[in-house]
Amino acid sequence: MQFIAYYRVSTQRQGISGLGLEAQQDIVEDYIRRQEGKLLHIYTEIESGKKDDRPELHKALQHCQLTNSTLVVSKLDRLSRDLHFLSAVMKSGIPFICCDQPNSGTLVLQVLAAVAEEERRMISERTKLALAAAKKRGVKLGNPRLNEVRNTCMNNARETWQKNNDEFNQAIRPVIESLQKQSFDTYTGLASELNRLGFKTRYGRQFYSATVRNILLGQDK
Repeated sequence: MQFIAYYRVSTQRQGISGLGLEAQQDIVEDYIRRQEGKLLHIYTEIESGKKDDRPELHKALQHCQLTNSTLVVSKLDRLSRDLHFLSAVMKSGIPFICCDQPNSGTLVLQVLAAVAEEERRMISERTKLALAAAKKRGVKLGNPRLNEVRNTCMNNARETWQKNNDEFNQAIRPVIESLQKQSFDTYTGLASELNRLGFKTRYGRQFYSATVRNILLGQDK
């Protein structure tokens, strides 16, 4: 398994002194070692747990999403004490592990998924009943403009592909730009570092210099 670690301390003083940070690191590193996993990257935040606007956490979640990794924290309260925010993290589909309760993240996620699945089932059932009632009243079902709809769907599919492509580029471009600030000043060097950190292209492949160049120049079509 691949892991992205997220550490949080509540005050600037703790961030500077490392107070509380070393304990989190020990817990997380011990967990990853026992799982025989690989720690790809570490994100550290100096912020109160009551606040949801935490850029380092969002970077960690994005890194997890782009590398298909698991977010790992030492304790549940390192994420947030806000239930709504925790729900948003879990609904993002990114797996996470709390070392003090290693099964809690999965369990809660399963419960939320079950609730969502039941809601989808109820919506589907209501739709079927409404269609049956409409048919009974003599309403003609189907779409007489089928060809027009089919062409529209094709156009929508192309637009969706382009939208997904643009969203991926927008997500990975800040990572590349951040590496450029760390003296990775060639496309080849950037591609190598992205691969080392576990990032994959939109199609799940490794990065090459041409891929990086196209993303930065906005030519990745």
